Amino acid sequence: MLKEFKEFAVKGNVVDMAVGIIVGGAFGSIVTTLVSEVLMPPLGLLLGGVDFSNLYIVLKEGAKAGPYSALLDAKAAGAVTINYGVFLNSVISFLIMAFAVFLLVKAINTLRRMEKTPAAAPPPAPTTKECPYCLSSVPLKATRCPGCTSAI
Repeated sequence: MLKEFKEFAVKGNVVDMAVGIIVGGAFGSIVTTLVSEVLMPPLGLLLGGVDFSNLYIVLKEGAKAGPYSALLDAKAAGAVTINYGVFLNSVISFLIMAFAVFLLVKAINTLRRMEKTPAAAPPPAPTTKECPYCLSSVPLKATRCPGCTSAI
């Protein structure tokens, strides 16, 4: 059983999958930062200074009564909130990651198609020649044209 587990764990597919998961996790954190720190501030500015991470609905006020200036203040006061701004950030992060994965898969599929398609073979050597008198097709080794009987 230990031998079988070792064979399974060392197979190329399992190692490739582990590397993919690790790189995917790192890529996910990069995209999350890109969305929350680079894309959302200008978008919020265009929409009148809205910070998407601070969009929320208070369901029940906490120990300190609202209104709260930010989501962190509401959470610190113990308020129960629906954080739809954080959800919007997550949806945008997902769309960016899905698009990046789509582009990656598309590129890999293109490379695979190019790999499967054989290079253009050189054209086969001609087996016939043209008679200069009657323009009919004559085998290369022929010395007379079968159509006009001219010597070629």
